[in-house]
Amino acid sequence: MIGIVTDSTCDIPENLINQYGITIVPQYIIWGDEQYKDRFDLTSLEFYQRLETDNVRPTTSQASVNDFKKAYEDLKLKGITEIIVLTVSSAMSGTFQMAKNAAKLVDFPVTVVDSKGPTMTLGWQVLVAARANEMGNDVKTILEKIDQVRKRLVQFVAMDTLEYLHQGGRIGGAVKWVGGLLHVKPLISINHETGLVEPVSLARTHKALVENMYKKFFEKLDLTKKLHIAVLHGNALDKAEELAQRIQDEFNPVELILNITGPVLGINTGPGALALCGYYED
Repeated sequence: MIGIVTDSTCDIPENLINQYGITIVPQYIIWGDEQYKDRFDLTSLEFYQRLETDNVRPTTSQASVNDFKKAYEDLKLKGITEIIVLTVSSAMSGTFQMAKNAAKLVDFPVTVVDSKGPTMTLGWQVLVAARANEMGNDVKTILEKIDQVRKRLVQFVAMDTLEYLHQGGRIGGAVKWVGGLLHVKPLISINHETGLVEPVSLARTHKALVENMYKKFFEKLDLTKKLHIAVLHGNALDKAEELAQRIQDEFNPVELILNITGPVLGINTGPGALALCGYYED
């Protein structure tokens, strides 16, 4: 039996986590003197509500080697004989290395995959792995399916401000925008080869920002194929629902997920952010 493990930055809705029996290893949110397990001790909604009112800026800490080792050993006790682990981009976090180091400490096969992205870039790959696993595929086939999907993944994030990305230290190529430009609204993308954030464009208004994201996102998808799309938001449910409905009406994807982004991404993108992440299949 194969077990599927990921970290808490995946932003997969809880019902799908439960449906496919996916094991989540939590990252940590550090807020002043307090430490919380992402998704377990602090919900996404609680996080955003506090982020907007607390003067103390939270930081994140990756899951430890021991956290991953315990997850592997717990699965072995349940009869799992092989594990596939997918983590947030190694260019953004040390989580991938922690998972790999933990794999060396157990006496059964553990394959660790760098998703080359955060949030549903990771999440879609995890779901593809879980579904392929449910259909009885072996590890080699599951890994091939993950690779196929990663090459087709597209993700854009529209933010109300550059402030959070800048302060979170995850600004990557978007650093060229910093310097008197924190008041504008940035659009970024995730490069699924490097796993890094890349700058796309700037907008003065939220409406122009979202329109540009929508246009650029669908330009990169093969609209003649079956679409799997996630709409993600930083505690901006009304705007996300509006976006999801527009996508449903215009493109009728075979799968459309709407979810709030978790704290680890939210620390960098801030409240009010919207993201589109998806891929096409033949």
